[in-house]
Amino acid sequence: MIPPVPRLVTPLPGPKARAWIQRDKTRVSPSYTRAYPLVADRGEGAAILDVDGNWFLDFTAGIAVTSTGHSHPEVVKTIAEQAARLIHMSGTDFYYAPQIRLAEEIAELAPIDGPVKVFFGNSGAEANEAAIKLARYHTRRPRILAFYGSFHGRTLGALSLTASRVAQKRGFFPLVPGVEHIPYAYCYRCPVNRHVETCDVECFGQSIDFLFARTVPPEEVAAIVLEVVQGEGGYVVPPQKFLDRVQKVARENGILVIVDEVQSGMGRTGRMFASEHFGVKPDMITLAKGIASGLPLGLCVARESIMNWTPGAHASTFGGNPVSCAAALTTIRLLKEQYLENARIQGDRLLDGLRGVMSRHAIVGEVRGLGLMAGAEIIQPGAERAKDPKARDAIVEKAFYRGLLLLGCGDNTVRFCPPLVVTSEEVDTCLRLFEEAVAEVASGL
Repeated sequence: MIPPVPRLVTPLPGPKARAWIQRDKTRVSPSYTRAYPLVADRGEGAAILDVDGNWFLDFTAGIAVTSTGHSHPEVVKTIAEQAARLIHMSGTDFYYAPQIRLAEEIAELAPIDGPVKVFFGNSGAEANEAAIKLARYHTRRPRILAFYGSFHGRTLGALSLTASRVAQKRGFFPLVPGVEHIPYAYCYRCPVNRHVETCDVECFGQSIDFLFARTVPPEEVAAIVLEVVQGEGGYVVPPQKFLDRVQKVARENGILVIVDEVQSGMGRTGRMFASEHFGVKPDMITLAKGIASGLPLGLCVARESIMNWTPGAHASTFGGNPVSCAAALTTIRLLKEQYLENARIQGDRLLDGLRGVMSRHAIVGEVRGLGLMAGAEIIQPGAERAKDPKARDAIVEKAFYRGLLLLGCGDNTVRFCPPLVVTSEEVDTCLRLFEEAVAEVASGL
């Protein structure tokens, strides 16, 4: 049994954490972006215990991954039973029931019209790599359109689609050719890139018309790739008319719509897929993160008529291994039985509470999200309302020292993506600690 969290018993970081961090510095890649000095030891539900005995309230879920909470007993039981039976056999060359059963389950759930088929990988980046390859293979067209603010992964093809920050691309050019970026549901002409109802569709429409008239023949575009709710870009929820326009442009030009549901899928927004909030009917979706409650698994799901590549065209040795597939089947069952509804209830509670914080503190400029995918934008108070990434980072850090785990996203947004098992009491604790951190940072501005 865990105590009420957070419960801090040492200064942060504690002595054991400091020792592990020093060892990490000597042997682990410096490319990782650690926001604060947490050295996790074990977890349960929405709680994390560090190596010094400090308990934290986790509103990161391992970057929106541990959908059924840390070490859910039913998921752990499934993993142990499957591992004792068969850990690996490679679905590339052989057959096994967990992979087939999961493909059947996803085919029933996917917001895609008609029969679908599933490609299995290990991560969101691999799922998006598969989608890019499949789009080009099926259409025989070379071009891909993606959006500013998007994040689709760090492998070379997925990175070519990504446009959330230049640091992710610096030093890695040339990238995969044929990718063009266009505005998402922000107005990029406004000084702070506000989410503007009256001009986001106009910006997209003008950009797409300009591309098609001058630089990119529409008949050469294989796919438009988008996140229905942008994740790393700032937890941006677009208006319905933006998504309607994207689908209309795609249909008129024979272009596939690929929806990246890596972060927004598997119950995160209160529905199994974020696409369902908007009636989006993609040709493909990509899934990972929360699908297997912490085990590596990535899926590219496509209409059967599109997934027409031949044996050997694409494969993965470890993708869809029996243990991850078994964990995913249990995860989906738990989501259906209770946690989808909980995500809706607690998501409403979280968003209402964040709007209350916004009403009391001028540095919180906008609150947005769906379900337990919520973001609070941090700005400089005053007429300009400019983005304030330094204040955002300070809030995330001060929350840590209060025992609350948060992450940033976008230029200046604090993201809240707890496990879908989170309770009302934990949501209220998060809101209290977040507001304390906001007030402390605001007092120093």
